[in-house]
Amino acid sequence: MSQPTPADDATFERAWTIADTVPGWLTRDQARLLHDEAQALDPGAVALEIGSHQGRSTVVLAAALGRRGSRLVAMDPFVEGRLFGGATTRQKFERHVAQAGVAEYVELVPEYSTRARPGWSRPLDLLYIDGKHDYWTLSDDLRWAVHLPPGAAVLVHDAFSSIGVTLGLLRHVLFSRTLSYERRAGSLALFRVRPPRRADRVRMVAELPWWVRNVGIKVLLRLRLRPVARLVGHDSPYDPY
Repeated sequence: MSQPTPADDATFERAWTIADTVPGWLTRDQARLLHDEAQALDPGAVALEIGSHQGRSTVVLAAALGRRGSRLVAMDPFVEGRLFGGATTRQKFERHVAQAGVAEYVELVPEYSTRARPGWSRPLDLLYIDGKHDYWTLSDDLRWAVHLPPGAAVLVHDAFSSIGVTLGLLRHVLFSRTLSYERRAGSLALFRVRPPRRADRVRMVAELPWWVRNVGIKVLLRLRLRPVARLVGHDSPYDPY
């Protein structure tokens, strides 16, 4: 992967200034990881984002891709209900993407990833998964990786934080022959389409104590024991991400 240039840095800073105003749980370090992986793709590449919500990560990815003449497929069903917002969330997504000036690089697919996957045939160059956080959906979303070339990035948000996501990764990546764990920025984990080495598997197992810590913090927050959570370094009313 090429090293970021001053122009890349400037592109990221502009994108993050806008993205940081969009509600969501993507941190600056995580946004930089997404941006750097996207800007390293060859011109004309296609990336897939599963789970766009209001567009926080979409803005970052599309800014990097658009500069390279590439495109982002943003896939989100915009489910109705208190947690997801349905049509209202879609309107906010479209407004945020337009305000960021990246709408021309984004192809919105308002569909469940699990429904779209069986009929998908287009090649992809990067996969970002931040959809439904249960074991079964994450397991299915990882199957999108068959459309990626060797060496491509698979980025998964809420890895080693969400129970469902982490169990899915342990089942389908830890013993995989085609995906290897590289590193993480907070709960955003970077995997690569390549045969894993023993060191890659060991590195992934080494993240499990951090996962146990995060699950414990979530329990404390549910029990309204935030002062206890502070003792392990979590001074926030929100789940670790």
